[in-house]
Amino acid sequence: MAALPCGRRTKYLVVVFWLIVIALTGSFAGKLQGAEKNDASSYLPASAESTQELNLQARFVSRNLNPAVIVYVRPSGITAADLRKAAADARAFGLLPAVHGRVIGPIPSRDHRALETILGADLGYSANLSSFVGGLKTTASAGDPGLSVHITGPAASAADELKIFKGIDTTLLYATLAVVILLLLLTYRSPVLWLLPIMSAGVALTAAEAVIYLLTRHGLTVNGQSGGILVVLVLGASTDYALLLIARYREELRRHEDRHEAMAVALRRAGPALIASAATVIAGMLCLLVAESADISGLGPVAAIGIAVGLLAMITLLPALLVIAGRWIFWPVRPRYGSEEPTTKGLWSRVGQAIGRRPRVVWVVTAVLLACASLGLIGFKVGALTTAQSFRGTPASVAGEQVLARHFPAGAGEPVAVIGNARSAPQLRAALAATPGIVAVTPPVTSGGLSYLQATLASRPDSPAAYATVDRVRAAVHNIPGADAKVGGGTAVAMDVERYATRDRNVIIPLVLLVVLIILGLLLRAAVAPLVLIGTVILSFGAALGLSALAFRHIFGFAGADTSVPLFIFVFLVALGIDYNIFLMTRVREESARSGTRRGAVTGLAATGGVITSAGLVLAGTFAMLATLPLVTFTEIGFAVAIGVLLDTIIVRSVLVTALNLDIGRWMWWPSHLAGDRKERAVSAGAPAAVRASQP
Repeated sequence: MAALPCGRRTKYLVVVFWLIVIALTGSFAGKLQGAEKNDASSYLPASAESTQELNLQARFVSRNLNPAVIVYVRPSGITAADLRKAAADARAFGLLPAVHGRVIGPIPSRDHRALETILGADLGYSANLSSFVGGLKTTASAGDPGLSVHITGPAASAADELKIFKGIDTTLLYATLAVVILLLLLTYRSPVLWLLPIMSAGVALTAAEAVIYLLTRHGLTVNGQSGGILVVLVLGASTDYALLLIARYREELRRHEDRHEAMAVALRRAGPALIASAATVIAGMLCLLVAESADISGLGPVAAIGIAVGLLAMITLLPALLVIAGRWIFWPVRPRYGSEEPTTKGLWSRVGQAIGRRPRVVWVVTAVLLACASLGLIGFKVGALTTAQSFRGTPASVAGEQVLARHFPAGAGEPVAVIGNARSAPQLRAALAATPGIVAVTPPVTSGGLSYLQATLASRPDSPAAYATVDRVRAAVHNIPGADAKVGGGTAVAMDVERYATRDRNVIIPLVLLVVLIILGLLLRAAVAPLVLIGTVILSFGAALGLSALAFRHIFGFAGADTSVPLFIFVFLVALGIDYNIFLMTRVREESARSGTRRGAVTGLAATGGVITSAGLVLAGTFAMLATLPLVTFTEIGFAVAIGVLLDTIIVRSVLVTALNLDIGRWMWWPSHLAGDRKERAVSAGAPAAVRASQP
């Protein structure tokens, strides 16, 4: 493959190939956002009890039924005119095609200061919800301004989420591109060179989105979260690969007069590390496929496809463009043939020599500091977040929920649903009514040998108290012989999502570590180095999560993190963090084979330090863009991954791993031939004094 983008004629064929790809896939990429599924019920497996109840519920009501609650409030007390106005509104709502007469109320509150009207909208989780909720608000708000109106319930919450997800990919794309362009300008200090990585990354993103859209038509679940992550991941990782390839190409341009030959050598030497790095990320992401939650398992192939397409573009399209452009693309600092080798001096060479004086002290102190940073996790809550805690700010639906809870049972509008055998209907209703936390139960509706009941929760439907009530309901109805009851509803769905996410986290984290360990062992052909690198990544993850937890509590003011957030942060940090270790260690191995392991460790750091740090800054900058979105989960993932990547590139890779390389020496490569190669002692006699001083 290296010959194609470097050939004097075939380089043009590569560019034409990618132009054809974009022409064929561009229209599909634009349809991806419309294929996203953001309703929680689509995330659950068929084995989940709430999913089973939802399937049975189709015999009684539409699966797409989404309740909305209209709350009218007059602090001085509801008047007869207010009641007439709310009743007229209810009749108007009942005539709407999406409602079709499914209206309850208006119902006065016990304090006589509020009214609630509950209606069912047969709209599911669709874009039509936003205009529907807006229409309800317009109708209900007309009239006396002293009567305030709030729209809440599942339909209003979904409408608020849709507003956020609408255009989220475009917003992220422009913000991420701005960050990447700025960092590339600072890195290359060239007014033109940045264009080629950006063009190649943009092509990769378009192609990846098209492939993923086609897969959604065959069962792949994609939501707004995975769609947003795809944008920053493809742009960030692709730019990283571009930085590493261009750095090696620039190096080879100093050694080869012919730019085609220089690129061929750069691809042969940097290509294996790029492919191994991408393969590690892909393998880590595909581990998500073992998740039972569709939102987690769906992210696996989405991210893997993004990385694969990004790599393909960066080792074919980008080299072809660079070779076509020639040396002038580096203007004003063009690498001249025969100019000085950059690894013999510079910041990272001096850092390596400084570490070489006392490597053991350096790695012990660094490891202790990272371990201390992880203590920030103490007392930080990881679990289900309420709807209000999931947003940065207070959307209209959350404000309405708070008003509703002050005047009515907080669970009004989002009932617990129970379906069981019809002959057990009296016992089911009695068990429901007797369950603590349930304030009202509807009469059973019977159809086809099944009975359907709804129960109103006393507590907010997204609260821990509501989850506990659902557990009590399940225990009560499951104990009725022959009832074969299933318990569902919005609260049950959210609770099941949280519990399946906990199971997925506990399974996937050790699996990712095992897969990455095996890949490192095969790549480095050693047993010690992979174990050491895995240890450094775990330390980095703990430190990043600890520092992030402190920021979430004391700077952002978040209540905690959703159950899936640590899993996503872990997978990204381990997969992407090990990337930089692969880039470093493959270069260290290459240099060690020439000049011994100790000099190889310093030379490898000097050769890769600048470019890996630049790559880390780009990736951290792209993920940090997630933190600008108004959802807590996005903010936490973006912030924590950005912190983790910076720790990995600036501290873990440059300080901790280099110090361990120098301290462990040739045994780092056991049982490969490098571990038994004693010629390094002779070779290292000519090494810098700092490196010789670190030898036993």
